[in-house]
Amino acid sequence: MRGFCTSWLAIVASMIVASLANSRAGAASLDPQVAQQARAAIEKGLHYLESSQQADGGWEAAGKSNPAVTALAICALVGDPGYPSDHPMVDRAVRFLLTHRQPDGGIYEPDAEIRNYQTSVALMALAAADPEQHRDTILDAQRFLRTLQWDEDEGHDKSSTWYGGQGYGKHKRPDLSNTQMMLEALQQSGLSADDPAYRKALIFISRCQMHASTNDQPFAAGSTDGGFIYTPANDGESMAGSEVVDGRTRLRSYGSMTYAGFKSLLYARLDRQDPRVLAAWDWIRRNYTLEHNPNMPFAQSKEGLYYYYYVFARALHAWGEPTVRDARGDDHDWRGELCRKMVSLQLPGGSWVNEADRWMEGNPHLVTAYAVLALRTALSDS
Repeated sequence: MRGFCTSWLAIVASMIVASLANSRAGAASLDPQVAQQARAAIEKGLHYLESSQQADGGWEAAGKSNPAVTALAICALVGDPGYPSDHPMVDRAVRFLLTHRQPDGGIYEPDAEIRNYQTSVALMALAAADPEQHRDTILDAQRFLRTLQWDEDEGHDKSSTWYGGQGYGKHKRPDLSNTQMMLEALQQSGLSADDPAYRKALIFISRCQMHASTNDQPFAAGSTDGGFIYTPANDGESMAGSEVVDGRTRLRSYGSMTYAGFKSLLYARLDRQDPRVLAAWDWIRRNYTLEHNPNMPFAQSKEGLYYYYYVFARALHAWGEPTVRDARGDDHDWRGELCRKMVSLQLPGGSWVNEADRWMEGNPHLVTAYAVLALRTALSDS
């Protein structure tokens, strides 16, 4: 098996090196008309967020203003020149967010189980709004997130499938979604890439990848898939369920977690020729699509779609190539294709919403923030 995996990696590496050379050679700027449509869509989305802000400065989820949704709305707003950090609406939103600052440095609702998630997006918001003004709060939030990371302090050494990961709370098993959100927040808020948090997270992330040569977990044995699942903890779990490959039932990798994992590998500063990076990139090329969350079972294929668009954009932005050459040899201008897709899905009032309401994607405030951030990421590379 080791010899097979080594040969397979050599073949994949040669294919990817060739595809990168072709994508660089064929790099093109974003079509001006598409960019204009994307900017117009962003403007409509921001106007929708402005019109739906609550009196207390937050944005609603489950009947009350929610710090996580508010933080993502802040991130969407302050990236636009029309909404600087001293804009009255942004100021109200930030003040609402800061009412959730806790003595331990986290930013969350005291009774919430999702302290990591709420603190992560709050940290991104404060870093985007005014990193100097909120410097102490940012440093405290960074420290808090690192204390939530499972490691020796909680009795988990490097042999544990929990090691290096983040979950929804100290009593919840870690998962890739929370871990990648933590890394996104630490990266955006300026934590040095040499910080041990990235190295610890890399161990957990690698165990989320269905890739036998770099994943020491039994559920990945024999797999050359390269995609990512939700968590390796407790014998592994995938929100996409399982599938039969070569007569063996295996956990099923899927798009949102694969792009999240790929992005996290890059944030951990892995070399682009690292076998984990190559295998993930090969999965992306084989499963490239914006029509659904790839490799989710058909009935679930639209679940988590806007989260998928967000991590799709962030991951490919981190990769730095304007073109994805798929497994058929077709080139995709991912920025232009993403912009067209997002524009086509926008509702007349300026919002976006997912009718496949799972993971809060029936909430237009959350989904509109995801959509604006995905569009802005695509435009940032133009």
